[in-house]
Amino acid sequence: MDLEVITNILYATIRTGTPLLLVALGEMVCEKSGTLNLGQEGMMLLGAVAGFITMYQCDNLFIGFSVAALVGVMASLVFAFVALNLNASQVAAGLALTIFGTGLSAFLGADYEGKTINALPTLAIAGFEHIPVLGKALFSQDAIVYLSWALVLGAYLFFKYHRAGLAVRAIGENPGVGNNLGLPVMRTRYLAVMFGGALAGIAGAYLSLAYTPLWTQNMTSGRGWIALALVVFASWRIERVMLGAYLFGFASIMHLVAQAFGLAVDSNLLAMLPYGATLIVLIMLSKNKQKLKMYEPMWLGKPWHKGH
Repeated sequence: MDLEVITNILYATIRTGTPLLLVALGEMVCEKSGTLNLGQEGMMLLGAVAGFITMYQCDNLFIGFSVAALVGVMASLVFAFVALNLNASQVAAGLALTIFGTGLSAFLGADYEGKTINALPTLAIAGFEHIPVLGKALFSQDAIVYLSWALVLGAYLFFKYHRAGLAVRAIGENPGVGNNLGLPVMRTRYLAVMFGGALAGIAGAYLSLAYTPLWTQNMTSGRGWIALALVVFASWRIERVMLGAYLFGFASIMHLVAQAFGLAVDSNLLAMLPYGATLIVLIMLSKNKQKLKMYEPMWLGKPWHKGH
């Protein structure tokens, strides 16, 4: 296996893992505030169809991604109102959002299946893209990949050093104590949910505007659900979320790896690998609940209102 093959595998791994990294990062921020949003799959699909329709009509990628992010935020606000203001079950509200998003995206995108658009171009960084092995993978990606890296770094610094990041974590541990300390609990939770919605919308649009690029029903293929498992697998730690996203990306392109090694493996079996790996991870985590509780925000998924 020559260096070009390794380079292409690394390049494809990062591209494939990027939408999962975005949606998982948004969900992790949301959960750190104590809010569990199971609607990631639905928001990704809404972002994918909204971004594609906008791009098809306007032929402007920036507007396409912006509309996708806005649609994700709007969907997340519906969830936030139901789950936070009305104190409905966060699990039920999230599931309802996924069901709604799946159905609405299929309805809105019915007339756009099979249509083509200009894909998001790569942005090669001059002088670095020709570095052996890592050059193409790290310095010849598209703008959304670079954005995802900036968001990971920003989120890491935010939670580690910024007072607002510490406030989000405090609210996720005990919103009552946070409220007594004068922290804006509801506003913080709303902003965290909106951030997660925006990233879910962008992640969905990345699939329909860059990775494919086209629109098909259920094109997220369960990535929203895998993101939820990834956040738990990563123990709500940003660097592990990034690593897990790229591991999923690598597992998703195993057919390329098999071809590179000359292995004759059924493609359906290889396509099943990422989802099988997710299931195995969840089983392993369920056997170590005490360790999981050490990292999980104490108020995750629990309702709260002022005077609670």
